Amino acid sequence: MRRAGIAGLISGVLIVAGCSSPEKEEPPAPSPSFAPGSPGAGDPYFPTYGNGGYDVASYDLQVRYDPRTDRLDGTATITATATQDLSRFNLDLSKLTARDVTVDGRPATSAAQGTELVITPTAGIVNGRGFTVVIKYGGEPSQLANSALGDGGWLESGDSAVALGQPESASTWFPVNDHPSDKATFKLAMTVPEGVEAISNGVPGPSDTTDGWTTWVWSENSPMASYLSMVVIGQYRVTSTTHAGKPMVLAVPESFPANGPAERSLAKTGEITDFLATKFGPYPFAANGGVAVEDRRIGYALETQSRPVYGPGFFTAGPNESVVAHELAHQWFGDSVAIEKWQDIWLNEGFATYAEWLWSEKSGRGSVQQNFDRAYASYPWNQPVETGNPGAARIFGDAVYQRGAMTVYALRKTIGDAAFDQLLTRWTSEHRNGNANTDELIALAEQVSGKQLDDFFRSWLFTTGKPAKP
Repeated sequence: MRRAGIAGLISGVLIVAGCSSPEKEEPPAPSPSFAPGSPGAGDPYFPTYGNGGYDVASYDLQVRYDPRTDRLDGTATITATATQDLSRFNLDLSKLTARDVTVDGRPATSAAQGTELVITPTAGIVNGRGFTVVIKYGGEPSQLANSALGDGGWLESGDSAVALGQPESASTWFPVNDHPSDKATFKLAMTVPEGVEAISNGVPGPSDTTDGWTTWVWSENSPMASYLSMVVIGQYRVTSTTHAGKPMVLAVPESFPANGPAERSLAKTGEITDFLATKFGPYPFAANGGVAVEDRRIGYALETQSRPVYGPGFFTAGPNESVVAHELAHQWFGDSVAIEKWQDIWLNEGFATYAEWLWSEKSGRGSVQQNFDRAYASYPWNQPVETGNPGAARIFGDAVYQRGAMTVYALRKTIGDAAFDQLLTRWTSEHRNGNANTDELIALAEQVSGKQLDDFFRSWLFTTGKPAKP
């Protein structure tokens, strides 16, 4: 409503000095053009991973698992927002069967197509609208073989199980958009037989035991890439304390010796975290900790968010602080700041390996320069693999880890310590809880240093030759 001025009122008579043109009407909004979301997130290395057409905000899982029968049953509540006009959409779900699906409380049609769960709501979902999917599902969860890294997915053994793996794993135990570009918060209520522990990501909630079953509750309220979710089920010695005002949960199998190499290594978690925070900025999550597992099929450690998991092989020769430093560094590089596509995995592994060198120097086991020199002397420079584009089969190779770490240190030497320190803290603060890529790191490095670094990054990331030492 437009208000008339007092000058237009004389002796109770409204004098119209002029007339205004009518308000221009907005054109009608175009009708939605509904189409299916893509069955992949568009990653060049793994085209079928993840899905398109929506962005997940949260996963809320209620899961019951019986190790005696290897039977898992769950209800997944997923909140998301459409990023296009959706006629239907996919979630990743490997071998488990969806029994009942609703979208915004209304029954939806679902169909399994390989490892894809195709969901068709009763009405299309308009671009930008939030929606909630509830899926009841179950079956025997599946294992994934990964020749580059080792077995992953859902690994069952006797009365224990571990859900773990990279670059995929989550789809083996809950419906998910299984690609790091779609981060979401995560809540798990895991019910297992009484006397069995169930350890997962984030802040622990109260556990409850009823009729011989115990429900363990965990909440990770910082957005998390799906492959960083985990659950470890079995007989564990669990130590729950606080560190820097945050819950610290450490666990080792009861079969491991008390105060043995694994336990002593994990006990360094708080100290190492505090040291890395002086380099990378404040620790980014509301909880911390670590879990050692005994299943020898897990020949790796993984930076599962807020609580890394360590395979048994890391502790056979004694305590191993180096691997703890590596996985804790990932809490900044890879977890809080996640990659957008798997080609950029050096941003995770290069910085985490460099963090091993930092801890080596801090603990008197060799300086960063000495570690760089050893890596430079022993690296197989004749291998035809680019650090910044290693190919899907080489994302866990030397070019990503060792040459990646050398790239980080060479950048430090090239731009100087002051600019490098600024780069680290700005990178982790400006991209906290998000995703980033190599081009953004290059741009920030040039900004903080005032140097043009095309030749540097080309020689270290995008050629296979041997760069000169900085």
